[in-house]
Amino acid sequence: MDNSKKGISRRKFVEYAALGGAAGLTALSNPYRTLAAAESPEAELLNVETGSSISSTDKTLLGAYGQWTDGLFGDEPGELSFRNSAWSDVEAWKTAAQERVIELLAIPDSGGTPSVTVNDTINYDGLVIEDLSWQLPYGPETRAYLVKPTGPGPFPGIIAMHDHGGNKYFGRRKIVRTSDSMHTMMESHQNSFYGGRALANELAKLGFAVLVPDVFTFASRRMLWSETTNRPEVRGNGLDVSSAESSSDIGRYNTWAAQMEHIVAKSLFSAGTTWPGVFLGEDKRALDVLAARADVDADNLGCVGLSGGGLRTVMLTGLDSRIKAGVCAGMMTTWRDYMLYHSFIHTWMAFMPHVPRYLDYSEIFALNLSGCLVVNSENDFLFELEEMKEAEKILEEVYDKAGSPEKFKCQFFPPGSPRHRFDGDMQDVAYDWFEQWLK
Repeated sequence: MDNSKKGISRRKFVEYAALGGAAGLTALSNPYRTLAAAESPEAELLNVETGSSISSTDKTLLGAYGQWTDGLFGDEPGELSFRNSAWSDVEAWKTAAQERVIELLAIPDSGGTPSVTVNDTINYDGLVIEDLSWQLPYGPETRAYLVKPTGPGPFPGIIAMHDHGGNKYFGRRKIVRTSDSMHTMMESHQNSFYGGRALANELAKLGFAVLVPDVFTFASRRMLWSETTNRPEVRGNGLDVSSAESSSDIGRYNTWAAQMEHIVAKSLFSAGTTWPGVFLGEDKRALDVLAARADVDADNLGCVGLSGGGLRTVMLTGLDSRIKAGVCAGMMTTWRDYMLYHSFIHTWMAFMPHVPRYLDYSEIFALNLSGCLVVNSENDFLFELEEMKEAEKILEEVYDKAGSPEKFKCQFFPPGSPRHRFDGDMQDVAYDWFEQWLK
């Protein structure tokens, strides 16, 4: 494998590690500039020193320990990988693998199906958009948009997962448009990463009812600077944003929220849970909300997301049998990639202690053998291309052995800008996938 690439200075590496390595963190040279506003090469975004190297064929992020940690995986598929020769019965494998992964995620109690309040109904661009809220057993209330066609339905349902993007102030608004005017940061975000499209609106125009919930630490579910301890190591230079939503204030908040990621992750581990486990519990409650609606066909449900939303899509598709089709955009690789080459740039939200001992990251997506689509950009700087292709190979082997090769598809898109994206041509493939499996 050719692992040569541009690198970052040791100082910048340490600073990124201190920030929790969140995918899409604001560039250190400009703390108010997020991936959403960046259309420049990653060398500029990450303040890269060209000519240096993070890794080569014999160098990794872990230096002398890279070969040892790589060897911990062994040469054979994990104990709960369906590629492992010990497994031949599909149902027995699914049951054993799902139970073990769910146990390791240590999902906290998120209650049953929540009581939903409709705060407002908006008619826009031929669609009906409901502004919803519900209260989980912990934290502030969850706000969500339900975007659907006009008419009674029932419509196939999709949960659209908002991305991370280094911007925790926003959540559902990243992929929904409710009027002709929108916050300039969200307009830039949609232009940069979604080809100028509001993903949820486009799906609704195709006949789907689309639920877009905020999730733990984002938007309505975000942590507030004013509510944290007064310790200077935590409070830093944060800010609770006023209703005016100035971009500079949002930038300050996002910088503080990024610096809090490692603290949140450590606290969750200390509480006996995991960040993916929290996500999964909340997304299951959102799926309850969607499935309970009279205007939704609960037998035909899907989910989709880019980046951090792709991570959530992997988890919900593989670990909730109600999902019949999932589309993961820009978030498919191997544990080896995370371990040796790109942990410094990824959010703490992606890491699941002990799970890699049993199966690879990509295999979680396939645990229900649902209709799984992966769309990747060939020059996505968050991942090694070789490892993205290895993840494709792993998933192909799983689906082939299960006798369902038609239920998996992976498509790579040629280099473009931005490199980390889910723009129009990629979305078109996703729309076709949902048409195939949910209608």
